[in-house]
Amino acid sequence: MDAAWRALAALGLPAARLKAPRDTGDGYREAELRDPEGNVIELSRRIAPPPARRVKAAVFDVDGTLLDTEENYYQADRRLLERRGIPFSREDKRPYIGGGNWDMMTDLRRRFSLPDSVAALVEEKNALYLEIAAAGTQVFPEMARFLRLVKGLGLPVACASGSSPRVLELVLSTSGLSGQVDAVVSAEEVRRGKPAPDVFVEAARRLGVEPHECLAVEDSAPGVESARRASMLCLAVPFLVDQPLADAFLMADLVVAEGMAAFSADAALRWLSPFCGR
Repeated sequence: MDAAWRALAALGLPAARLKAPRDTGDGYREAELRDPEGNVIELSRRIAPPPARRVKAAVFDVDGTLLDTEENYYQADRRLLERRGIPFSREDKRPYIGGGNWDMMTDLRRRFSLPDSVAALVEEKNALYLEIAAAGTQVFPEMARFLRLVKGLGLPVACASGSSPRVLELVLSTSGLSGQVDAVVSAEEVRRGKPAPDVFVEAARRLGVEPHECLAVEDSAPGVESARRASMLCLAVPFLVDQPLADAFLMADLVVAEGMAAFSADAALRWLSPFCGR
């Protein structure tokens, strides 16, 4: 790392500012380059072992992680916009996967100049979704088994989701998962949805632990960013497995790059156990 910094310094980059390497308090040696536009690029290398981490709770995302709900959500979005004469394809839906309902409706209202308020759009979409979800919501069996294994370690479990409280109550109940979860947090109950950390921080608070004492299980790039910004250990099982994966997945502590088809509850438990002192 020091050699890389010396090489940069030798270039004599015009209008760029360099900050010499230093040892940080969290075990890194770090240098900094600031470009002419003010962007900061940090060079860092770990020089001391990471601090010991003890996982005392787990927080699972719901849509695309525990439950295969994305098709139901797409159909609700499609019907919502179809009523207004606007076609909406699965490709149109992809950028919104993993985000919150409110944020999506805010963006759709702007994109299509919809006269409805965001609150009205959210309410209408939730009604459509509840109608679709009542017909059946599929559980990812291996992930549900992992949740049970985590509970078997004695860890309390929460769900943190961008879905509305009413939707979460329905899908967790109909899927048989509600009795296995100690707390449920909707992004509509906090100030900011994913990728902000608020929903994960609130889930940790309701479980009575610090955020850095939690494992987060996520399927989306915004969800991974949200979990890591909350300082949680993060297991990512992408719902969308197109390669290359979104850069945010690099922040996860473990990524099952092939997605749910390659996820093993037993392998995930072996990875998690040392963080629980097992």
